Amino acid sequence: MNDLNHVVLIGRLTQDAELKYTQNGYAISSFSIAVNRSRKNGEQWVEEANFFEVSLFGKSAENLKPYLVKGKQVAIDGELRQDRWESEGQKRSKVVIVANSVQLVGGNNGSNGQSAGGYATSSNQPRPTYQQSVPQPTYSAGATYGGESGFPDEVPF
Repeated sequence: MNDLNHVVLIGRLTQDAELKYTQNGYAISSFSIAVNRSRKNGEQWVEEANFFEVSLFGKSAENLKPYLVKGKQVAIDGELRQDRWESEGQKRSKVVIVANSVQLVGGNNGSNGQSAGGYATSSNQPRPTYQQSVPQPTYSAGATYGGESGFPDEVPF
């Protein structure tokens, strides 16, 4: 049997996405989402929030940055990655969701009057680690970003 690492979440951004670039110019967007759930505590239903950190890479990170604002509802499809490091002699780790696709859902809440439809998918390039050089990503022309088709200006047919 094969192992499986797949996560699908719908939640709201807890703050605006942060966009950074590696030394090679590879875009990395980081943001966190809150996912609410209801559970029964005795006779009462209690609302509970869980918080998850998300990383999005490449062109998807660049193109979705203006729309990933606090309060915006998004659907994340990705995988879990455990980052490990050492700090002050202590071994540390955290689990982050590496998004393969991000879809903007739910109206304009938190979008400051901007609207965008569609979704963005990351390329199937390997995800960068802190020790390796990052290959340049390929662009997925089928994805849409804010209503743009993503196709080059000159189509050969």
